[in-house]
Amino acid sequence: MTRAPVSLATDAIGWVWNEQVPASPAKGTGHGSGGKPGRTSRGLVYYCGAAVAGLSIFAFIAGFLAFAGHLARQERTPEGRTDGIVALTGGAQRIGDAIDLLAAGYGRRLLITGVNERTSREEIARLNPTQRQLIDCCVDLDYRARNTIGNAIETRRWMRAHHFSTVAVVTSNYHMPRTLIELDHALQDSERIVPHPVVTGGFNVDTWWHNPCAAKLIASEYVKFLVSWVRTRFEDDPERSRAAILIGRRKPIKMVAEPMLRRLD
Repeated sequence: MTRAPVSLATDAIGWVWNEQVPASPAKGTGHGSGGKPGRTSRGLVYYCGAAVAGLSIFAFIAGFLAFAGHLARQERTPEGRTDGIVALTGGAQRIGDAIDLLAAGYGRRLLITGVNERTSREEIARLNPTQRQLIDCCVDLDYRARNTIGNAIETRRWMRAHHFSTVAVVTSNYHMPRTLIELDHALQDSERIVPHPVVTGGFNVDTWWHNPCAAKLIASEYVKFLVSWVRTRFEDDPERSRAAILIGRRKPIKMVAEPMLRRLD
């Protein structure tokens, strides 16, 4: 039995000794090795994809922990006074805190934005009986805003209508980061924003991992925060934002805040 001649050949790596064997019919992609290069490429793509997915998950978790770690733990008295005060609806304590700031002289007028159509000025006065006169003279109610984007739009309209250059913003501590993104985008740094986060007794940020409801709330707000951050990088004006329209709740709307066709009362 004769042995096939041996010759020195080169491949992609270096010098190797190969036995010269009769060529076999090509299979699959035409590689005589049975498609190994294709399997190697697929494996490389798989490992690269897995690495990217792992890094993305790590970044998401790290960002979430940073988000939760930077939420306000306690309420602070605003430093100095502002022209106006804005309270975003969604928590009972928000309106009460905003009215207290107004009564203490931290702003000249208060806008409560995103008020339910069934909520009247009389009901707000009934819930804050000691401030009835102040509510009658210095509180504006906005029924047009549908969500946080709409709140920012209405805040801009209200501030410019009253020629205000500074505003104190009252909302829950977990909602404040997204609110500031939307306000910064709407105001374009032309007005100064002073945050006043509301901290409720039943929501302990320091032990959120022991409370499934609190963890779910912070995680949900973190995802919305990321969406807002990305969206505001690619749009010029929230009043003409198609993404903002899609976020509108329930019935189709042309804007996340209705045009100013009615008085703020």
